[in-house]
Amino acid sequence: QMGLAENQLSVDSIIDWIEKHPEASICNPEGVHMFKDIANFQDYHGLPEFRQAIAKFMGRVRGGRVAFDPDRIVMSGGATGANELIMFCLADPGDAFLVPSPYYPAFYRDLGWRTGVQIVPVDCDSSNNFQITKGALEAAYDKAQQNGINVKGLIITNPSNPLGTTLDRETLKSLLSFINEKNIHIVCDEIYAATIFGSENFVSISEVVEEVMDCNRDLIHIVYSLSKDMGLPGFRVGIVYSYNDAVVNCGRKMSSFGLVSSQTQYLLASMLSDEEFVEDFLAGSSKRLKKRHGVFTKGLEQIGISCLESKAGLFVWMNLRHLLKEQTNDGEMALWRVIVNDVKLNVSPGSSFHCVEPGWFSVSS
Repeated sequence: QMGLAENQLSVDSIIDWIEKHPEASICNPEGVHMFKDIANFQDYHGLPEFRQAIAKFMGRVRGGRVAFDPDRIVMSGGATGANELIMFCLADPGDAFLVPSPYYPAFYRDLGWRTGVQIVPVDCDSSNNFQITKGALEAAYDKAQQNGINVKGLIITNPSNPLGTTLDRETLKSLLSFINEKNIHIVCDEIYAATIFGSENFVSISEVVEEVMDCNRDLIHIVYSLSKDMGLPGFRVGIVYSYNDAVVNCGRKMSSFGLVSSQTQYLLASMLSDEEFVEDFLAGSSKRLKKRHGVFTKGLEQIGISCLESKAGLFVWMNLRHLLKEQTNDGEMALWRVIVNDVKLNVSPGSSFHCVEPGWFSVSS
C-alpha cells in the first residue's frame, strides 16, 4: 500500500509516552477516577484544556511565531469533517471554490457531497513546478464567472498534498491580495504543517495575516488535524480555526454532529501539554521523515525516476512520463494498471489529483 499517506514513523514515541503516563487514560487504574466526569456530556465547545493544548500545539508546530486563540478552536471528526463543516458555514449549494491542481482527490467528497459546493480547478503545471500564480487564479475565476458560477472562495493545501511543496511568504501574500480584491474566502488546509523535513521553515497563513494590515480577517480560515502531524488518523481529531466570529459560532453549533470523543480530548490534552514530549516528538519526526524521504527518492533516482523536489508531507510526486506508451490520461491509466496488477503496488495516478499533465504519480514514502 503506497497510495495512503499514513505517518507511522513515530508511533513508538507516542506509545512510550502513554506507557509513562497511564493517568492520562480514564481506562487505566491511575486515571479511572475521572471516568464518570469524562464519560458524561461535555460542552460542545470541547474540553477547555483540550482547546488550550491544541492552540498551543498549533503555535509550536509553526515555530512559535504566531499564537492561536483557544476560543477560535472548533472541533470536527478529522480533516474530512472539518472541510465539510467550513463549507456548510461559508457556501450555499451551487457555490464554488477555486482549488489549485493537482489537489487531494477526496476534496470532491469532503467539500461537495452533502453541501452541494462545486470545485473549480486552477490549472498548474510542471513549467514552474506546479506553483500557484495569480494569472492562473484570475483565469479560473473569470471562466467561472462567465459560466454563471458564484465563486465563494479559494482552498489551498500548504504543505501540498500531493506535491509535498510549501508556499513561500510572498505567494501567500499574493493569495491574500487576490481574495481581498474579489471579496472571497480563503481556506488553508495545513494538516501537514509538522511534516516538514527541509531546511526552510513552514510559513503558515496565520503568520502572513499578522503582517498584512489591510487584510479582511473575516475571509480567512484554517483547517488542521492531528492525523498526519501526529500520525493519529483513527482519533478523528479535526480542527477549524477561523478569524471570523460568525463562522466560529456557526461551526460550534454544527460541530455537535462530529465531535471528538471526550476520552480522546482528555488523553491528548495531557500529551500535548507536555512541552518536553512535544519538542522531542516534532524534532524526531522531522528527522525520520527526512531519512525516509531521502532513501526513497535516492532509490528512485538510481533506476532513472525523477521526482518533484519537496520538503514536506508523507509522499513524493513521481514523474513516470517517459514510461507512458502515449502521453494521455488513457496512457497514464494503462501504466497504473500495470503497477497495481503486475507489480502489486498501490500508487495514485496524477489524473486522480486533477493533474493537467499525464504521467505524474503520487506515492507514499
